[in-house]
Amino acid sequence: MAIPAEGLLAQCHWPDLPAPYAEALRQAVAFILARCPDVRGIVVSGTILRGNPGPSSDLDIYVIRRELQRQRVQKFFNGIPAEIFINPEEMVPVYFADEARAGRPITAHMLSTGFTILDCDGVIASLQDRARQILQTPPDPNAEALTFARYMAAARYEDAIDVVRDRPETARMILGLAVHQMISYHFLAAHRFVPRDKDLLDVLATWDAPLADLARRFYAAATLEAALAAAEQIADRTIAVRGFFEWESPPETLG
Repeated sequence: MAIPAEGLLAQCHWPDLPAPYAEALRQAVAFILARCPDVRGIVVSGTILRGNPGPSSDLDIYVIRRELQRQRVQKFFNGIPAEIFINPEEMVPVYFADEARAGRPITAHMLSTGFTILDCDGVIASLQDRARQILQTPPDPNAEALTFARYMAAARYEDAIDVVRDRPETARMILGLAVHQMISYHFLAAHRFVPRDKDLLDVLATWDAPLADLARRFYAAATLEAALAAAEQIADRTIAVRGFFEWESPPETLG
């Protein structure tokens, strides 16, 4: 039998947040409890919790429910945006596995660094333990995955070069995507998780400062020529190729 929302609200614990975040969080949790009477646990995370929010920072709220139903809700509370991720426990290991393979453990990071507002039956503590284990295990992509990621970055770089003369604006757009893929590949090839975009260059600078400097030079380039020069060096330092290269995927038997 589900506990009434008022009863669950009384069991909640609250982080020490300044206004207007504290009131926004309380309103968000009240909304969640009304929306999901079968809630098992709630975690809040993000830059607001870490004490370094930006002007547009939001509350990241992860909700575990009993019903086999998931939903994402984007909503303002007290003028503060909130991203609410509602899932049954059964889905979380799927996210853990998929994101770990991609080298971007978003769910694990959210749960492991978050503040537990409500944990009715220990499900949050259990998931947080698993999340911490994932973050302590470096990504280990196989050779096929790395080759494919390398090829995709190289192909995109080649696409940009193909249109430099006739469509320079398009070339600049594609080049930006290619450089991002190159840097992401560089992290995975070094068995490092790929940080979120906001932190990508700062984290890169902690272990490959020359590449971080090249990346900053690329993104700050005032001309396409300067961007091309930086991108070429980034390609050489990361994927070590500037376009098409020969490779084969393993044969896959179908049926």
